[in-house]
Amino acid sequence: MNPGKPLLEVTDLTVDSAAAQLVRGVGFTVGRGERVGVIGESGSGKSLTALAALGLLDDGLRAGGSVRLADVDFDLVGATDRDLSAIRGKRVGMVFQEPMTALNPVFKLGPQITEGMRLHGTRPTRRTAHEASVELLDRLRLPDPQRAARAYPHQLSGGQRQRGVLAIALANDPDLLICDEPTTALDVTVQKEIADLIVGVSEERGTAVLFISHDLALVSSVCHRVLVMYGGRIVESGPVDRVLSAPRHPYTRALLSACDLTPGSRPQAISGIVPAPRDLPAGCGFSNRCAHADDKCAERPPLAGGTDGAVACWHHGSLDARPGPQETEPPHGPPRWERTEADEPVLSAQSLTRRFPGRRVRRFGRRPAVTVLDPIDLDLYAGQRVGVVGESGAGKSTLLRLLAGLDQPSGGRVHHPQRAGVPGRSAGGSGLQMVFQDPMGSLDPRMRVRDIIAEPLPDRGSKAAQERVRELLAAVGLPDESAGRYPHQFSGGQRQRIAIARALAPRPAVLLADEPVSALDVSVRAQILDLLRTATAERDMALCVISHDLGVIRYLCDTVLVLRDGKVVESGSVESVWNAPSHPYTEQLLAAVPRMTTPGTEDSEVRHAR
Repeated sequence: MNPGKPLLEVTDLTVDSAAAQLVRGVGFTVGRGERVGVIGESGSGKSLTALAALGLLDDGLRAGGSVRLADVDFDLVGATDRDLSAIRGKRVGMVFQEPMTALNPVFKLGPQITEGMRLHGTRPTRRTAHEASVELLDRLRLPDPQRAARAYPHQLSGGQRQRGVLAIALANDPDLLICDEPTTALDVTVQKEIADLIVGVSEERGTAVLFISHDLALVSSVCHRVLVMYGGRIVESGPVDRVLSAPRHPYTRALLSACDLTPGSRPQAISGIVPAPRDLPAGCGFSNRCAHADDKCAERPPLAGGTDGAVACWHHGSLDARPGPQETEPPHGPPRWERTEADEPVLSAQSLTRRFPGRRVRRFGRRPAVTVLDPIDLDLYAGQRVGVVGESGAGKSTLLRLLAGLDQPSGGRVHHPQRAGVPGRSAGGSGLQMVFQDPMGSLDPRMRVRDIIAEPLPDRGSKAAQERVRELLAAVGLPDESAGRYPHQFSGGQRQRIAIARALAPRPAVLLADEPVSALDVSVRAQILDLLRTATAERDMALCVISHDLGVIRYLCDTVLVLRDGKVVESGSVESVWNAPSHPYTEQLLAAVPRMTTPGTEDSEVRHAR
């Protein structure tokens, strides 16, 4: 890192809407080659801070303060679009959280990568730009990068789309790379590779990185320094090893406790909910959820700024430096699921296969079949929690769609005891519910939240239904006022909580969940995981869940299936698979799981462990 003048200098940055101030006096620096992490719950101002720095705020939002980039003679705050266009994509690249929103659906991936190269003149000809784009996709481990460059976004998986967005950001070798949840949609092995690539680019080319993530273990393996945000302010900052091993602010301590999914532990959801921006006190925004708060906390905030060791807490000097809440609860959870001979499955799949037509080799030739899912047998019992893991393209989401009856199998059948065993049909109605990976695509944008959650209820207009809506909003950590708002008025994580509330509303017998907590903050994740575990134990709900976060699978599930290239390569109880994996691929997955570590003490290749 260059100890001289910082590459990026943010001073007293604010973001205001018509109703409230969303970012309140944020200040920090990023040095050349330095990797700075930004953590905090949804609504804390992380993404807004990054967007304000590049002049990408939505209409109706106004930035104030100062953002200076080295060797640029104007302030980025208040600069014209013409001036900022010369910087975006060349000096600064950005990876957005939702790749389907960031990519243009009517253009192929390759031209979207080469557009910035040709615009800024780094690859002046179409041929050299195309070759560079394919090379980038190859470095990002997209299978068949030539074909990926010719594919439209909808023809790629979520993980492949995210790698395409990263390729666009890296196309011109920027001085600063801003990553907003860059690995949310990626499986654990590709996440490790992307993290190692970001670290490698930073170290080889001196690229600075501003890394926004809710994955604290990933931040610890990538970043040198970390900023903790809450209520639009930086509440703590400093070297990542110090902040994540000996946090001084109660909020940082609560975040660390909420992300602990180690065996025998119980992640502690942070009590209360994040106040709406207009309801934040003049002082510490965390005071309404903090056990140490007094009147002084809510009245005037101690300034943290962006300097190492700064802590915005009046009481930090008297707090125990260890992470976690002051009052801990003993680890507990639902009783371990055990099958008896008398049990009948609530959902059963026999010899389930799925094949799709491939590309023609000849103009009038037969289209060869591509097998996405080999014959799979699966019995799901009441109260059982089955996790499905594997890389992108392994067939996980295809399996869930077949179980839900949203796709027709090429062979085999899905059977529900309450209905005839019809090929491609499953429970339907309130007996089976599904949580999709993309919440924005599964929520009707014209419906209010109260109607979305009540939709699967038979008496959706009754008083009992509205009471059920209020109960579920509280269970997923959303305020009552959310009921009257529309999906576009929420963050991605909040939309996922709405989708989970809708799925749980009719108390289904079977819940199928595709990455149900991947978009959630660690604090809310702990709350949702406990909610799902309780639902399976108290109401004998069967759960089949896909997740690239193996820690979530280990904490939530009792049974695991490992898929690779459409085949089940290993299955069994979670503990037996984790403690003694029998397949090399399973060992590879477990070895790629990030863990909390001290940067600089280990090579990035070994900062990932079980």
